[in-house]
Amino acid sequence: MRSMETPDNANEATDEAPAPTGIAAQDWATASAEPQYRAAVVDLLGALAYGELAAFERLAEDAKLAPTLGDKAALAKMASAEFHHFETLTDRLTAIEEEPTAAMEPFGKALDDFHRQTAPSDWLEGLVKAYVGDSIASDFYREIAARLDTDTRSLVLAVLDDTGHGNFAVEKVRAAIEAEPRVGGRLALWARRLMGEALSQAQRVVADRDALSTMLVGGVADGFDLAEVGRMFSRITEAHTKRMAALGLAA
Repeated sequence: MRSMETPDNANEATDEAPAPTGIAAQDWATASAEPQYRAAVVDLLGALAYGELAAFERLAEDAKLAPTLGDKAALAKMASAEFHHFETLTDRLTAIEEEPTAAMEPFGKALDDFHRQTAPSDWLEGLVKAYVGDSIASDFYREIAARLDTDTRSLVLAVLDDTGHGNFAVEKVRAAIEAEPRVGGRLALWARRLMGEALSQAQRVVADRDALSTMLVGGVADGFDLAEVGRMFSRITEAHTKRMAALGLAA
């Protein structure tokens, strides 16, 4: 999965967080001296890079289903932006003397399984998948970013920048529902399925990688305990509800 901002900036938790302390106040040169933290960051960048590559591929495929030439061109432009994000992440991995392919490989199966299990049947389902699924991933990575060193945090937030797909999806889906209201029920069910699959996939990825799971529960990340993990997923769920409303769908 990849990263996407929401039109209404649904998840604002990191904007209101207290001033960074511990690793979150350090730069990469200082923080990376801790081997477990370094391993967690390599995992994070690898997961993000694979997600961006998958997003590029998916948008290129979605463009084939686009009903108009304008829609096709818009998706092609967004796909190009995703590939640029992918290159930014792999360049960073190379710069810190990590092999990008090796960093991405552990996450390939989980992400590929997610995309296989949630293959859209039409253009509208593809738009909802990108908007809902990718936004959940973006929220998840933004939560983690708040606990990263300053250099890595800046990089992660930069590649989570909106490619324009969020507003594009909202416009197209709302127009489709206005034209044919019964479409809304089908898309609402689809979005709920995506929510469950996306959260399960995120939890599996973290559980399978010791360094990442340790970061989340407080081993190397300052002030992030199990209770906070629960609150994090609650915030992600709340943001999802706001996005559903933006689409004109019931959560």
